[in-house]
Amino acid sequence: MHQVAPDHRRLEEGAATFRMLADPTRLHILWLLTQGPADVGTLVESTGANRTSVSQHLAKLRLSGLVSTRKEARNVVYSIIDGHLARLILEGMNHADHRVTGEPVHVE
Repeated sequence: MHQVAPDHRRLEEGAATFRMLADPTRLHILWLLTQGPADVGTLVESTGANRTSVSQHLAKLRLSGLVSTRKEARNVVYSIIDGHLARLILEGMNHADHRVTGEPVHVE
């Protein structure tokens, strides 16, 4: 945990990240990438979205710096950029699970 007060730049960066998470398909892709790197075909199969849509979302995620790529033979493999983002995704989905199931929230 970084104990830095949020200045304007940090708030803008945080808001930009949250905007990218605001789309259910992108959120699903990022959640899948918390499980490990994947190529487009795997992400298409796992999300149920069409290839064009997944490719467009991946391009946005790559341009925003939330995913990285590496070439593996003829495939491009996508990875989530860091543990902070992975934990944010997982905590967001845990929060959503509580909202959907009605399970009591955790008080810290």
